[in-house]
Amino acid sequence: MKIVVCAKFVPDATADRRFRSEDNTVDRAGVDGLLSELDEYAVETALTVKESGDGEVTILTVGPEQAADAVKKGLQMGADAGVHVVDDAIHGSDAVATSLILSKALAKLEADLVVFGMGSTDGGMGVVPAMVSERLGLPAVTLGSEVTVDGQTVRIRRDGDTASETIEGTLPLVLSVSDQANEPRYPSFKGIMAAKKKPVETWSLADLELTPEQVGGSSAWTEVVEVTARPPRSAGTIVTDEDGSGATELVEFLSTNKFL
Repeated sequence: MKIVVCAKFVPDATADRRFRSEDNTVDRAGVDGLLSELDEYAVETALTVKESGDGEVTILTVGPEQAADAVKKGLQMGADAGVHVVDDAIHGSDAVATSLILSKALAKLEADLVVFGMGSTDGGMGVVPAMVSERLGLPAVTLGSEVTVDGQTVRIRRDGDTASETIEGTLPLVLSVSDQANEPRYPSFKGIMAAKKKPVETWSLADLELTPEQVGGSSAWTEVVEVTARPPRSAGTIVTDEDGSGATELVEFLSTNKFL
């Protein structure tokens, strides 16, 4: 079974994340980045499926040169190979263009099982798995809290606010998992060393038979029009109770600010 995990390189949530002033796109080159934490659950799912039967796991990412770190993390966790789609023309691509690039790469890889996380920690749209399944003409079982693969059948449990439901599909298909699906493993020293010898291919748009006009900011369906920095936090209100009126002042404050 050929399992491909679509992994995203995102700005570190603990770093000073920002937008590029020239085009209001996320600055991915000027800040520290890493494999999206939500995609680690997808990598773990793929590795678990592989370990329960025959198969190989490939990490696929789309992004600038630094996005190679996302592939490396997946290889260190235990994946077998990596593919990095990098091209200057990709900059500014929205979810629609990203799904196009991924679908072309997945078709070239001839994937049997495509695994996504539930979203990315920078965009958080969560629509790319459905878009990719539509482009590839494959069924999709999404937001799985529990995943079982039995031969050609993939079965998930999807947990909602009021109930859980069981959904299944037949390979090949697109799968996405939630952050409840498993506990991602940490790369071992052995895994880190082994990752250095694993094959990683670098593809351009031309390798996928795509043109610059089909992707990038110029063809995006959405754009960030304006960015405003979050204002600094103001000092809070301190209520003292030196003369016994503290409780009254507190109730008045809560009522005025509609906290009651």
